[in-house]
Amino acid sequence: MVNAASTAAPLRRALRGRAPGLRVERSLWSGGADVVAGVDEVGRGSWAGPLTVVAVVADPDTRIYKVRDSKMLNASEREVLHDRIRLWARAVSVGHATVAECAELGMADAQRLAARRAVDGLGLDVDHVLVDGSWNFLKPRPDDAAGAGADPDDGPAVTTIVRGDASSLSIAAASVVAKVTRDRLMIEAAERYPAYWFASNKGYPCPRHIAALAAWGPCAIHRRRWVFMDDLRWSGVPRLLPPPDDTQPRLFDPSAGSAAAVGGRL
Repeated sequence: MVNAASTAAPLRRALRGRAPGLRVERSLWSGGADVVAGVDEVGRGSWAGPLTVVAVVADPDTRIYKVRDSKMLNASEREVLHDRIRLWARAVSVGHATVAECAELGMADAQRLAARRAVDGLGLDVDHVLVDGSWNFLKPRPDDAAGAGADPDDGPAVTTIVRGDASSLSIAAASVVAKVTRDRLMIEAAERYPAYWFASNKGYPCPRHIAALAAWGPCAIHRRRWVFMDDLRWSGVPRLLPPPDDTQPRLFDPSAGSAAAVGGRL
């Protein structure tokens, strides 16, 4: 058993004793599944930038410490762990759905596309995938444009795990890599579009972001299909209308709570 090199600072007290493990992965390995990938996404609730999905295949013969659900870690902790995960994992792959793809396909199919890219990019014959949450977004629709008429049950077996990023080390590692990868992209975007404060908000709604949209309208990486566009009519930039069954709450809907809370719902 080899230990991955550690350069991270000691864990904050609040994080101790909350480590995700390999219980599910080990059960699958013992059952004959050689390649088990953990998958997680980030960016689904953002108003700008790509949707990012990451797949991580854990190395059963190497230990890694201090990995947690990305939401429990601060930015500097995630940065350190991102590099350690890439050294530790048997394979890591990132799949994106671009802003244009999110607009064209809708969020559900864009997430399917990004997930397929992430799993295919591993370069391994994946036997089983662990997905954070309750929705199997690895399962294609029968009329999927990427494989019309394909059997929706084709591909690796999938297990969905609610709060999987807190219990599965593979999923937690994927959540860290996904968050760091997308954050870096949004920090780069902030240099091109400084008015929107993407370096701090990463494209998610916040008072400064909302004020910038009110003043300047959307930029090239905003998701113009999203319902917040309906509240920017004075900017002169129209919303890209979604299909009739794709409903979302309005930015200033008084029945839905605060603007920031509404913005995170899709």
